[in-house]
Amino acid sequence: MTDYRSTTVSHKARGAVVAALMLAAFSFNTAENLPVGLLPLMADDLGVSLPTVGLLVTGYALTVVVASLPLAHLTRAVPRRPLLTVLLALLVTASWATAWHAVSYGPLLAARATTALAQALYWAVMGPVAVGLYPPERRGRIMGLLAVGGSLATVLGVPAGTWLGSHAGWRTPFAVLGALALLSLITVAALLPTTHPRENHAAYGVAPDRRRFLLVVTTTALSVTGVFTAFTYIAAFLDEVSGFDTDATGPLLLAFGAAGLAGVAATGPLLDRFPEATLVVPITTQLTALLGLYAFGHHQVAGVALLMLLGASVAPAFAASQSQVLHWAPSRTESALAANSVAFNVGVAAGALLGGTVYTSFGVRATFLAGGLLTAGALVALSRGRAKP
Repeated sequence: MTDYRSTTVSHKARGAVVAALMLAAFSFNTAENLPVGLLPLMADDLGVSLPTVGLLVTGYALTVVVASLPLAHLTRAVPRRPLLTVLLALLVTASWATAWHAVSYGPLLAARATTALAQALYWAVMGPVAVGLYPPERRGRIMGLLAVGGSLATVLGVPAGTWLGSHAGWRTPFAVLGALALLSLITVAALLPTTHPRENHAAYGVAPDRRRFLLVVTTTALSVTGVFTAFTYIAAFLDEVSGFDTDATGPLLLAFGAAGLAGVAATGPLLDRFPEATLVVPITTQLTALLGLYAFGHHQVAGVALLMLLGASVAPAFAASQSQVLHWAPSRTESALAANSVAFNVGVAAGALLGGTVYTSFGVRATFLAGGLLTAGALVALSRGRAKP
């Protein structure tokens, strides 16, 4: 197995590659969710209904769920520099096709499917590539940095893209994303060394353990389902329970995203030193926030504080689970990371579906109670992982 020190990559080049991978993560996550803020503009321009445009987001997530594991398996022997170059080229091409050639719904749907397929594999490959450039004891810190790149999409990418789209047309943000992806592509193609993936120390788990790995993936699925059971209907909660005006929803969601960015930035440096605590703590605070909003969300000050606590929990929990997956992966880490990504996206879809059922039957407050109970189940799964088999 090739040691990271045996490559000719300088410290500056390694940093530039990690920065490029962070930028690509930001671009992928922004591209995935950007239509949410541009739905009316896209629907009017393409002559389709809002739900039809909304399917661009739902279909994107489902594509990631279905494609992640098969693609990770099929490409397990492909050298990472050409593979990442192709994935980023697909992001560039699809983004610019959306901006300049998607004159109807069909071409736009094809471009979205292309981006989703590239993202499905990118999230599986990105972590081992970045981690493999540094010594094994820095795995958690590097995974934390990559999580910051992805989290910035919520705080900066989607709001900025929505603003730009409303002033310069909905296609313009996609053109900008293509340019950012091109910058990532050039950096990776120029600076990332070409090695066989099996020669990278990050290709395999530090302490392979199928049981612990499955419990971490289960924790991801339960915690994400829990948060999205509630968060999918946060706008209705802020209106019906907390009594905020509709105009306050945007700034409150921005505060939620900013808290998430701060949380993941603070967690990253701790992932290697306190691997178990950095997963237990954010899921515990997520449980506290969900149940707190259920009980005290009608008080506006408490509601805002608890909403930010929830934001500061979600992104760090996923970053910590990714780091744990790298540690316990029973075989190749890209397949393990793909499985955790699938668990995350299944949780998003299942949470939205369950939340809708609970909302219809019991009201919006009950979605936060249901989300809290699912999060408690995630903590139970974690406790089983810490217990001796």
